[in-house]
Amino acid sequence: MTGLSVSGLSYSYGAKVALRDVSFSVPKGQFCALLGPNGAGKSTLFNLLTGLFSTRRGQITVAGIDFARHPRQALARMGVVFQQPTLDLDLTVRRNLLYFAALHGIAGAEASRRADTALAQLGMAERSGELVRSLNGGHRRRMEIARALIHRPDCLLLDEPTVGLDAASRHAITDHVHALAEQGLSILWATHLTDEVRDTDHVILLHQGALIASGTAAGLRGPASLRDTFLRLTSGQTGEGAE
Repeated sequence: MTGLSVSGLSYSYGAKVALRDVSFSVPKGQFCALLGPNGAGKSTLFNLLTGLFSTRRGQITVAGIDFARHPRQALARMGVVFQQPTLDLDLTVRRNLLYFAALHGIAGAEASRRADTALAQLGMAERSGELVRSLNGGHRRRMEIARALIHRPDCLLLDEPTVGLDAASRHAITDHVHALAEQGLSILWATHLTDEVRDTDHVILLHQGALIASGTAAGLRGPASLRDTFLRLTSGQTGEGAE
């Protein structure tokens, strides 16, 4: 089963083409890393996938649901972690999750059960009663991922989720999200940091609005490092991708 499918997706800002005929799919249980330098089109793609932008050029389906025809149903099958945090700092971790559950029509004992499960999945159960304001950056990110799981989506989209975190926090979060893929979730992980990608992960490489490479990380990099392959395929750009 495919959690997320994109076919022939294009988007322009006036005369400037941001995405050009992009197609890919993320099957159930796959961790798919979306790599691309600054200006590649990653943010535009995420805005389209989450309904912030719309286009008639191409198709997006989520768990088999056509986004254009049934946007609310498609969004209900998707969990999203945006690059910019969207937490209420003066509520506890648990209250944040329960509030988000209520937005999905989940309340009472069922909401509590789901909050407990999501926090346990991200190693955050012991911090349930803490104010979000007191958490470090890594724990806030874990909490946002837990919140995105509260309605039991089929796919999880994460836009540069480790930006600004230290190395230990970055690796902990990537480990947690890889574990979610192993449990059957479809993961689309946008990043410019190649050390977050495992050899067995699927990679789609976006450059200047076009998909220029797709395959397992090991298959794409060959005998070279994924970082060197990334730089070579994007014409040696040294921006974000050099990290």
